[in-house]
Amino acid sequence: MYKIVEVANKIKRLEIQGARNIAIAAIKVLNEWAEETKVKTREEFIGELLKIKEILFASRETEPFMRNAVRWIIHKVKSSGEDKVEELVKIVSMSSKQFLDMLSKSKEIIAEIGSRRVRDGSVILTHCHSSTVTYMLRKAKEKGKKFEVICTETRPRFQGRITARELLEAGIKTTLIVDSAVRFFMNDVDFVIVGADAITSEGNIINKIGTSMIALVAAEARTPFYVVTELLKFSPLTMYGDYEKIEERDPSEVWENPPEGLIIRNPAFDVTRRDFIHGIICEEGIISPHSIIEVVKRRYPWVFMEYQASNII
Repeated sequence: MYKIVEVANKIKRLEIQGARNIAIAAIKVLNEWAEETKVKTREEFIGELLKIKEILFASRETEPFMRNAVRWIIHKVKSSGEDKVEELVKIVSMSSKQFLDMLSKSKEIIAEIGSRRVRDGSVILTHCHSSTVTYMLRKAKEKGKKFEVICTETRPRFQGRITARELLEAGIKTTLIVDSAVRFFMNDVDFVIVGADAITSEGNIINKIGTSMIALVAAEARTPFYVVTELLKFSPLTMYGDYEKIEERDPSEVWENPPEGLIIRNPAFDVTRRDFIHGIICEEGIISPHSIIEVVKRRYPWVFMEYQASNII
């Protein structure tokens, strides 16, 4: 379990960040555990898997992508009917590979679809860091399109600097601005693209704090606002009455040595209502946020079945 706890702690400390990277890290460490486990029975194997699930789930409150990845593997193990531990290990390995293949294919599809929205001369604004967003922009650059990107610095952890560095390395003209300067530049922007950490059953998206403010500014300026994300960031718990939790992080991220008695709040994410989202660019195309349940059910029906089986019935 040491490696599991180590990865969970790295996720907590943001040493591993980005929903896709967190999901991949969880899959890989779970697969490593299966290959090294000393348990002798199916019951022990599944029991250990469930303990691992709780450890990983506790690492971040707002991380349905990783939770769906772990659920997928546990669902495959439970539904296999296999009793031999060596066969269960093979199932973990196979289902891990299948999930990673799904991620790889979805990333390519999203990048291809999203890159078509980029035109020569476009000015694009993005917030925080999303590996899916930067990959999409690199794809557009590879097609020979000439455009520029405005990145917010993304307080308090400055993830926008990661985005800016990656775009510069790809040869894309990039400007970094402070978060509060978004309105100043919005009239120069052709469209906004952001990633997502979670998608709710209502079609709202949860993303880095400040995203909803940018969506409001974009709406006021009549600038299209797109969300670039995999459908596997859908949070099934919101389908069954629960809320996706908003993680609040250590106040020291905002001010390391504040005056005594000062209250500091540091929410990591906020909710952007579907009414402000022009479209969700995903592996099914560019869809309306209003259609999210229908689209996820069509592509990933197991997301609902596994959650319902383990939490409702």
